[in-house]
Amino acid sequence: MIFTETKLGSAFIIDLDRKTDERGFFARAFCQNEFRDHGLRPVIAQANIASNAKKGTLRGMHFQYPPAAESKLVRCTRGAILDIIVDLRPESPTYLEHVSVELNADNMSALYVPERFAHGYQALCDNTDTSYQVGEFYTPSAESGLRHDDPRLGLKWPLPVSVISSKDQAFRPLYEIEDEVKRRMSLAMAAA
Repeated sequence: MIFTETKLGSAFIIDLDRKTDERGFFARAFCQNEFRDHGLRPVIAQANIASNAKKGTLRGMHFQYPPAAESKLVRCTRGAILDIIVDLRPESPTYLEHVSVELNADNMSALYVPERFAHGYQALCDNTDTSYQVGEFYTPSAESGLRHDDPRLGLKWPLPVSVISSKDQAFRPLYEIEDEVKRRMSLAMAAA
């Protein structure tokens, strides 16, 4: 695996290190030791698959508060997505900054999303599938999110939103929840 750290620190784009022969190729997609060597938390509590029938479908911006904060390893297995993550660590010099990465079935790249980050993506074509391994169990009482169109975040989605869940559409703007986000995402809370 080839790890490339993003400007957000602790978030990585992970490309396959393909070993090719007449059969095709072989590549390791996950290795606890390699993740640990890069300072990442190699825990998988759940593995999820999401299918998006329509181009423009948007999922996000999701996160869970500590102590149920999730790390994620996201890969697009069919079609293509634009994946965006937002740093919600109040102590971080990149607090509220974001990174966007195109993941698709051709590049087979993955995005490692650390704990205390918001995550969302948009399907760039019809019939797009994603697979993601999550480091914590889904905990409804810890679940929250940011609006995908919050002007304070300045997220640039490449397509008009064709489908979004009512739950994701109902997320409140950052100015209404930022005090709670800072308090609950603090290192002290994360360590609890």
